[in-house]
Amino acid sequence: MLLKFFLSCSKIGAFTLGGGYAMIPIMEQEFVDRHHWMNKQEFMDIMVVAQTTPGIFSIDMASHIGYKLKGVWGGIVGAMGIALPSIITITLIAIFFQNFKDNIYVNKFFCGVRPAVVALIAAPCFKMAKTADITWSTSWIPLVSCLLIWLLGVSPIWIILAAGIGGYLWGQYNKRKEQKP
Repeated sequence: MLLKFFLSCSKIGAFTLGGGYAMIPIMEQEFVDRHHWMNKQEFMDIMVVAQTTPGIFSIDMASHIGYKLKGVWGGIVGAMGIALPSIITITLIAIFFQNFKDNIYVNKFFCGVRPAVVALIAAPCFKMAKTADITWSTSWIPLVSCLLIWLLGVSPIWIILAAGIGGYLWGQYNKRKEQKP
């Protein structure tokens, strides 16, 4: 199981461009749809925890998923599996970058990849909105959060803290409302 998980993480780490958020649909397909190691809700919960955990998002995701599957060793194997391909690739690029940094074909390749990476990052956002049970009455929360981050430069940390506190207070309010006769 650990070897299979390591190979799955390594495959994801080796063939995903665009960083952690671009890996979300591939991770979901691999861990939820293909191997059935967890359901969509568990994946979503791990994603939320990984977003609030300090560190590299993709490594946080892989280590949290690994921990859920096989405890501490699963977490270590997941983190190593995701990180190893990047470490190898970055080392090779650092060694040979001077030889091809001005190559027109390399530049054209990256110009073509950039829009695809944006789509890879945007797609999980829409999918996550469906899974998170966002309704018309709550759709203002992600919209205002995005605008605060994008337009006003508010740190996502403050958005997460405010949303967590707001969710807790809303839950307490509903709990008290239900207890009244």
